[in-house]
Amino acid sequence: MDIEAIRNKFPILKREIDGKCIIYFDNACQTLRPREVVEAVSWYHEEIPACAGRSIHKLASKVSIEIDRARERIAKFVNARQVEEISFTRNCTEAINTVLFGIGLQKGDKVIATDREHNSVHVPLLKLRDLIGIRYEYVPSADDETFDLEQFKEMMNNEVRLVSMCHTSNVNGTTLPAREICEIAHDYDARVLLDGAQYVPYGGADLEKIGSDFYAFSSHKMCGPSGIGVLHGRIDMLEKLRPLTYGGHGVSGSTREKADLLPPPERFEAGLQNYAGMIGAGVAADYIRAIGRDEIISHVIDLNRAASEGIADLASVDIIRPHNATLRGSILSFNLKGYSSHDIAMILDHLENIMIRSGMHCVHSWFNDRKIDGSARASFYIYNTRSEVEKFIETLAKIDRDAGRR
Repeated sequence: MDIEAIRNKFPILKREIDGKCIIYFDNACQTLRPREVVEAVSWYHEEIPACAGRSIHKLASKVSIEIDRARERIAKFVNARQVEEISFTRNCTEAINTVLFGIGLQKGDKVIATDREHNSVHVPLLKLRDLIGIRYEYVPSADDETFDLEQFKEMMNNEVRLVSMCHTSNVNGTTLPAREICEIAHDYDARVLLDGAQYVPYGGADLEKIGSDFYAFSSHKMCGPSGIGVLHGRIDMLEKLRPLTYGGHGVSGSTREKADLLPPPERFEAGLQNYAGMIGAGVAADYIRAIGRDEIISHVIDLNRAASEGIADLASVDIIRPHNATLRGSILSFNLKGYSSHDIAMILDHLENIMIRSGMHCVHSWFNDRKIDGSARASFYIYNTRSEVEKFIETLAKIDRDAGRR
């Protein structure tokens, strides 16, 4: 992987702020965009600024063709069986909510999640528990904060209607044994929804191999535009799924008495869509796929291992488990005694333009369970370098020394 050639695609990495280039380690929140994606979005606004699937003039027809092409690119990126399995949403949150509120859960149905679910999963399940009386249970993590597959097996039974889990955790970067989870759930005739927001950016997902019934992810975490998510579903599942939103383009016709929905995927794309974002998401998918999952994973784990080893001996550091960086993918969550996570983020930003995430990362329940007041989170991606990691270690060491003098 030619890191310098990749970095040249991201002009902001060469731009100075307060006399220094930025070091962007907030990739689990949102990645930067390469020139190809920025140009694709601009091209839509400049050349074909019209609606898809409605008007039949030349501009509209061109937009429709480009949206079809974007859908094909995404389908190839995740190895979908057919392009109709790919629906565009506003974000991963909307894709997840579409499934949770549309699959037809009823009072007494059991839903199993992990104990580290993003609020995009956790909060809708709480609401469904309160509104209709589902039973919401979660699998406690193993002692090293990895997924406890044996505990999951013990919790599964014929009362489970849905398994809804994050494929990769945005707290500690651990990845579930997704295929095994799907096989176990299907043995009990339960459906599986996976939140792939943190898994897909590292080279797509082979959904045919994984075997989930539904899969959700976001464009903005995989070099694409913000405001675009993707819902993948088996076509027989999508045909039974109720849309979250109804309106224009989602229906084939209506009378005073009834409305007929379009087939998937259009039934889930009611209203005017983010066409520029869809086109940009398709370009981003091609860009990442060309680099390759193995290359990306190897690179980010190498950076994570170097960063983890570099700060492990600091007197005040506490790395969120597991301590084995190989199990944490691109994510390094940690705390420094004497500082809040927001203090750490602000000091790194102020001293060296090192940009990380701080707080509870939309997984408040996990942190509250452990009585941890958030964490500082560095997350690495394709354009990050060893020299940036060394600067990160050096700066944290300085903060650590200052903590010892306080």
